[in-house]
Amino acid sequence: MNSNFVYDIPTKVYFGENHLSHLGEELKKYGKRVLMVYGGGSIKKIGLYDKVIEELKNSGLEVFECSGIEPNPRHTSCNKGAEICKKEEIDVLLAVGGGSVIDATKVISAGAFYDGDCWDIVTRKAPITKCLPIVTILTLSATGSEMDAGGVITNLETNDKIGIGHPLMLPKVSFLDPTNTYSVNVYQTACGCADILSHIMEIYFNMNQDLYMLDTVMEGLMKTVIKYGPIALEEPTNYEARANLMWASSWAINGFIRGGKRQAWSCHPIEHQLSAYYDITHGLGLAILTPRWMEYTLDDTTVSKFYQFGCNVFDLDKSLEPMVVAKKSIELLSDYLFNQLGLKSKLSDLGIDDSKFEIMAKKASYGNVLPGFKPLNQEDIINIYKMCL
Repeated sequence: MNSNFVYDIPTKVYFGENHLSHLGEELKKYGKRVLMVYGGGSIKKIGLYDKVIEELKNSGLEVFECSGIEPNPRHTSCNKGAEICKKEEIDVLLAVGGGSVIDATKVISAGAFYDGDCWDIVTRKAPITKCLPIVTILTLSATGSEMDAGGVITNLETNDKIGIGHPLMLPKVSFLDPTNTYSVNVYQTACGCADILSHIMEIYFNMNQDLYMLDTVMEGLMKTVIKYGPIALEEPTNYEARANLMWASSWAINGFIRGGKRQAWSCHPIEHQLSAYYDITHGLGLAILTPRWMEYTLDDTTVSKFYQFGCNVFDLDKSLEPMVVAKKSIELLSDYLFNQLGLKSKLSDLGIDDSKFEIMAKKASYGNVLPGFKPLNQEDIINIYKMCL
């Protein structure tokens, strides 16, 4: 057992309705010149943009804008934001949106102090020495970026999607109002649920023995997503469902459940290649991959973890043979993702064939082996991709 770890997530969270009155006071702690970063304009449709602008103006803050951040955020958008920061001498960044907007804002925060391409920061050619402070207003429950120090950026010119993280990128304050997710459509809500589950499962499926308490927390988080995802699809304005999904999203990846576990993730690097080459929604790619990855890694050496998953998350009969429970748990997860959430179940449904599997597998395995729950070489990853067709 390795239960030695450091937990330090000093993000201040305002959870629930009617907290925006504190936005101005929080931003003013860091200066007066604010760059507001957001996506394609959905925040304007739901009235959030006007509320934010009003609060900023009433607080005497100078507001600049960087809009158009993509669902798989591009390094070019980060460059645009970083240039605004330099030109306008921005003091603090305000990310209003989902994980993509917040991820881009994190790289913008570092790019504000770098004269080159933000892609150099993502690829670690340029060290991160300083970042602008970040405040977030979350509009989508999925990535957990509102309460962690990492982000993922895409370069369509090179077909690369790479994760980057640094303690200085951790948001100072995050406003989590579940009502801001009421307008999220069925598809994006479903993809968000798949994303949250995957963040938990990347840590949960681990053969290293660690704190029992953390496994039970992860099982509770997974049960929460499985319970409230379909309710949010049926009743978009169900506050209880949206609130549970939003808080589960944050705790799935803010470092708490990791504890002393040390293991590379598996499905995320494999999915990042799908997003990099085909620009698909990250949560959808994870949904398609995860059950196949589970099937591929299930054997006599890993069955005990699948048995635990099936019994404690899906309440399967503990008296059944472990392998029976394991296989049934994968079936139930597939049913949840593809039937209850209604997500497409095959890559071929998205127009994806096997033509790029070899190069994608090479990148996903870093040219060698992906050392996750079960180590996967390039051939293994190609096989998993093929199972998804």
